[in-house]
Amino acid sequence: MKNKKIVVAGATGLVGSAALRHFGASGGSEVVALSRRKPRDLYGARHVPLDLTDAAECRRASAELRGATHLVYAALYETPNLVDGWRDERQIRTNDLMLRNLMGALEPVAPDLRHVALLQGTKAYGVHVRPLAVPAREGRSEMYEQPNFYWAQETFLRELQQGRAWHWSILRPVLIVGLAMGGAMDLIPPLGVYAAMLREQGRPLDYPGGAARVSQAVDVDLLARAIAWSGEAEAARNETFNVTNGDVFTWENIWPAIADALDMNPGKPVPLSLAKAYPDWIAPWEALRRKHNLASPGLAEFVGLSFQYADYSMRYGHAESGPPSIVSTVKINRAGFTEMMDTEDMFRKWFAQARDQRLLP
Repeated sequence: MKNKKIVVAGATGLVGSAALRHFGASGGSEVVALSRRKPRDLYGARHVPLDLTDAAECRRASAELRGATHLVYAALYETPNLVDGWRDERQIRTNDLMLRNLMGALEPVAPDLRHVALLQGTKAYGVHVRPLAVPAREGRSEMYEQPNFYWAQETFLRELQQGRAWHWSILRPVLIVGLAMGGAMDLIPPLGVYAAMLREQGRPLDYPGGAARVSQAVDVDLLARAIAWSGEAEAARNETFNVTNGDVFTWENIWPAIADALDMNPGKPVPLSLAKAYPDWIAPWEALRRKHNLASPGLAEFVGLSFQYADYSMRYGHAESGPPSIVSTVKINRAGFTEMMDTEDMFRKWFAQARDQRLLP
């Protein structure tokens, strides 16, 4: 992307930080990062501190948004009880309000706006309340009857876009893997901390989750490239796309690769709720930070709500195999985005980066 002004909302999150990294590396674009706290790395972007729930604050920030050509909307509000919060009316209202506040401030000062990328996910297919159709397909398998902030945001964006020159694209990634501190749904910090606790005890990397389910994941850098593609491709105008790595996995089968990436031996299944166990790890984590001179912060700031997400993703507490969670990526492939990544390689990549950056011992 050349000579564009790209606004990234939710810049400290997993997807937002990956978007900053991608557009920063691509060069030739002005990038504005919107978030309440400053991202750990701006990759050349300009940070504008902003609380999207505050309409007046958004209006005051409109001068910083002037001339925007692209918006990557990756901002997200989650409740402290992560999984139950996905059906919480307050969570739905807050996420709807945030997008409305930002578009209300941005659109009047961005006459050359060309594209809005909006993030959804497999909750569009009701993965959190029912087995998915296999494979779940865009435009065919949605669960509109289940209240979800996706539908509030999508309806708003569709109605706002009528008669406008800009267009939107909706991206529906599966399990996203990357590295962002304090996120709600970022598996590298909680799994890395869990592994560090076991390694200090001289133990192998036991598998803490429940029974198997065939699933998919997506590397967050691949997702960022899909977002960038959607902003330029004619075939992506006002369309919705699933995004995955292109393969499938089960946690048990990928566990040896994760153990190897952390220089550990894979252990046996030992069910453990990471969300319930983590308070006991706060003091040992502080000791590990001092011992290894880690750059990562204290446990709550480092992991956020992601211990809960790890339990959910690895199906802690489920004794029987679950129905497969598979989406089709035929639509995005036919439209022109055909990148793929091996999911084992993805986990190796992110654990290696976490250790290289001294976020994990």
